[in-house]
Amino acid sequence: MSVATPSFIVAIPARYGSTRLPAKPLRAIAGVPMVVRVAQRALDAGAAQVVVAVDDQRIADALQGQGVDVCMTRSDHASGSDRLAECAEHYGWVDDAIVVNLQGDEPFAPAAGIREVARALAEDDAPMATLATPITEAHELFDPNVVKLVRSATGRALYFSRAPAPWARDAFALDRHVLPPNVPFLRHIGIYAYRAGFLKRYTTLERTPLEQAESLEQLRVLEHGFPIAARLTPEPFPPGIDTEADLERAERWLAAR
Repeated sequence: MSVATPSFIVAIPARYGSTRLPAKPLRAIAGVPMVVRVAQRALDAGAAQVVVAVDDQRIADALQGQGVDVCMTRSDHASGSDRLAECAEHYGWVDDAIVVNLQGDEPFAPAAGIREVARALAEDDAPMATLATPITEAHELFDPNVVKLVRSATGRALYFSRAPAPWARDAFALDRHVLPPNVPFLRHIGIYAYRAGFLKRYTTLERTPLEQAESLEQLRVLEHGFPIAARLTPEPFPPGIDTEADLERAERWLAAR
């Protein structure tokens, strides 16, 4: 049975350095810095607290007056999860607190999706939750930049992969350009909810072979034996912003609305 949306925190890792898009958090979309747009999506979702984990004063300055907390973190963190774990320690979040990790390059993340990943964690005893959406085109399934999620009948993640998964053996032996019906092909959406206690524990886990092979951090959780609840998103997540071309697309998307 579905429960009301629980109280949750949204934590947004925002690193200044980016190989493909320098100063990414401060890049403007229709005149508004990307990190400000992401923070606004978290506020719109009804988070009890919104924290932006930054590593540069320029990002902190851009967030002044936006109604969010800014946590200055170390610049040498290996991942966004490590950055958020530092925030959890800084704020002393209780172990049962629900923390949603909203990526700093998701300026159009739907508020309903942010609430849904928090609800997924509240309704499951897994320490972590995430979202997915159906794949409807064959080119998506075969694209290694699209992360696929295979989940169990009970709604938990079985595996994440950059390879096509599951493999429809008989159908793909005949044609790989059309997706066969009645096969649950899912694209993973990179939004997570954690119990704060698990967030702190996760960053102490050793990196694992599958994680390193696929370059997918969430596999570390599965390889160490922890379950991940996986729900379908109630609304589409527009693509995140990684390149100059993505910025241009975002500008066109906003102009058309």
